[in-house]
Amino acid sequence: MIAYIRGILAEKEPARVVLEAGGVGYDIFISLSTYEKLGATGREQKLLVCHHVREDDEALFGFATEGEKAMFQKLTLVSGVGPKIALAILSGSSLGELMLAISTGNAKRLASIKGVGKKTAEKICVELRDKVNAIEALAGTRGEGGKATNPCIHDAVLALSALGFNDETANKMVAQAIAQHPELADTEQIIRLALKSK
Repeated sequence: MIAYIRGILAEKEPARVVLEAGGVGYDIFISLSTYEKLGATGREQKLLVCHHVREDDEALFGFATEGEKAMFQKLTLVSGVGPKIALAILSGSSLGELMLAISTGNAKRLASIKGVGKKTAEKICVELRDKVNAIEALAGTRGEGGKATNPCIHDAVLALSALGFNDETANKMVAQAIAQHPELADTEQIIRLALKSK
């Protein structure tokens, strides 16, 4: 199994790259977020890789981050979601937004991605909901200003746990509150909205 390939970036397009390593050019499919993180052609680049083999096809899929690779692997475990659809899903949403949609059961958001139907979106939410951490998802949706908000999210979950909610329920309550009101930056406001959603 190939874990990663390090080599010279010979070709670069939004959906694929060619990495030359050891005199071999590896044709690798990538997502848009990986494309945006790549350097210029002619420079050394490392991509994490998933190697998919089927009866009639063989392909490499590359990722700039471990989180994106892990999500790709989770998506391909869902029945009816092949590697090309999984890559399209990763291209149609940031990793944080995708995790948040799955953890809150927002199939409508997933179905808005080209190539993903309503039934497939619902299946992804059902099969992966327990495999995606809502707090990690919330942290992933934040930009540079997110650093100040993340402690509030964590504190809100702890407060709800202290009120008697189990960790899973507290995570979901806070995730739903933040999904509906992403501007929230105060622990008390997050807790109030989370309690209203229950």
